[in-house]
Amino acid sequence: MRKFWIAAIVVLCCCCQPGCRESDSGLGARAVGPGAGRPADQPPTGAPKPATTVPDGRPVIVCFGDSLTAGQGLDPGQSFPDLLQQDLDSRGRRYRVANMGISGDTTQDGLERMSLVLAEKPAIVLLELGANDGLRGQPVAGAEANLAQMIEAFQKAGAKVVLAGITLPPNYGPAYIQQFDKMYRDLAAKYKLTLIPFLLEGVGGNAQLMQKDGLHPTAEGTRIVEATVRKTLEKLL
Repeated sequence: MRKFWIAAIVVLCCCCQPGCRESDSGLGARAVGPGAGRPADQPPTGAPKPATTVPDGRPVIVCFGDSLTAGQGLDPGQSFPDLLQQDLDSRGRRYRVANMGISGDTTQDGLERMSLVLAEKPAIVLLELGANDGLRGQPVAGAEANLAQMIEAFQKAGAKVVLAGITLPPNYGPAYIQQFDKMYRDLAAKYKLTLIPFLLEGVGGNAQLMQKDGLHPTAEGTRIVEATVRKTLEKLL
């Protein structure tokens, strides 16, 4: 269902707490209380042991994208990666979903964040970038080259890549939109990727499921987006 949104050139964005520990000693202060006179490296008797953190050994699914991934305009816990984690948990699928979406990111911004994504050692990467390049009217060839570089890096690291496509409002003109849409299909064919042709399928163009900006889904619309993502990922889990 490709009825599309409000024809407006809007970019998909707008847009150790330092522990305050009060010192109880100063230069020349004398220790008082139960621990007085005890060597500095010897903890008080009965002192609580430091908490140990159990490593999360679940395979990681990284959702790497822009505001559609970050959940712009939604309450915490309502983004599609958050819903995906809940859905997988309820189905007994032991995966950890990492939301690495940043509102306003272009494919060039994505390239600059690659090291952070690779540090997660993802088993699967849902790559959702390119919309902001298109909304800014940037050359499609540049966005395609950036996406290709990211895909190659992820595949080299052993991650499976799912490419999430998007499209543009009709005022960008049929020639540019066709070239933009084709970019995702060509990349998926070249690198043998699982492709979601249109991430907002069944949501985009529906005023009841989109926020007032016409670009981002509501909480209800996001649930449909998550279902699309989850069904696509099921083939890879």
